[in-house]
Amino acid sequence: MSAIPDLGGARSLVLRPTLVIGAALETMRPYQWLKNLLVFVPLMAAHQLTNISLLGAVVCSFVAFSLCASGIYVFNDFHDAPADRLHPHKRNRPIVTGALPRPVAIGLVPLLLAGAIAACIPLGPRVGAILVGYAVLMIAYSLKLKQIVLLDALVLAVGFALRVLLGAVAVDILPSFQLLAFCTFLFFSLALVKRYAELTLLRLRDGSVARARAYRLEDQELILALGVGCGILSILALTQYMGTSQGEIPYSRSAFIWISSALLLYWISHVWLTAHRGRMTDDPLVFAIKDRVSQVLIVLIGLAAWHAV
Repeated sequence: MSAIPDLGGARSLVLRPTLVIGAALETMRPYQWLKNLLVFVPLMAAHQLTNISLLGAVVCSFVAFSLCASGIYVFNDFHDAPADRLHPHKRNRPIVTGALPRPVAIGLVPLLLAGAIAACIPLGPRVGAILVGYAVLMIAYSLKLKQIVLLDALVLAVGFALRVLLGAVAVDILPSFQLLAFCTFLFFSLALVKRYAELTLLRLRDGSVARARAYRLEDQELILALGVGCGILSILALTQYMGTSQGEIPYSRSAFIWISSALLLYWISHVWLTAHRGRMTDDPLVFAIKDRVSQVLIVLIGLAAWHAV
């Protein structure tokens, strides 16, 4: 009887590319692309979502920003790999574990950034300039700025505001300063939630000497005060935007947008209360996706905003 050939080595060679692709996708964090839906905000605010040509331009903006952001995530993980090995959660990232080989990660960064630039070429040089500015800002963040207390959170908030600005420029809609202020305050608050949650997590491991980058355990009370305050300021900026002609007149049922503002205020309060109780994950987006209260509130906010148009 002939021997059965050993296919173990061949099988591993076949599966390895699949595993590397899966690791690359994990490092690119496609779930984070939800943040890039902010490029649709100016078009929604202008009530032009049914305009096919403008909608196509915003879709291109979304693709460009998603590829760019993924390139930055890969670069950040590659740069942070030595420090991530000491983190209770980040040590499982594909580059750290070796699931995504370092040469592949290095090659993936320019490939994604080039794809982002290619996607925004039809939208004109202004959109490309904003995207390049975002990429430069985020690379500076990965290399240095994230080590500077409070500036790291502010840079992240500016990055979210740039998403709104890019979506506005892509369709030649002048963005409202109140709308940009709303995004900046809101995402500054959420960036501080992440730092607050990291300190809470590391306190369980390191005790009173816990540090999250440049943040110390004794900074938690200040982070809490700043984060909650900025969350409230974001709602104030949103209500000011709705009081302008740009934000109020187009709404046939403006009461619904006020309802969505109240629901958003409740969600921000819920996020910070959860973080204060030590039950927040280290990423507010992941928390919002998994948390039942957040899921219900997001659906209600979306329905209220839809009926306000």
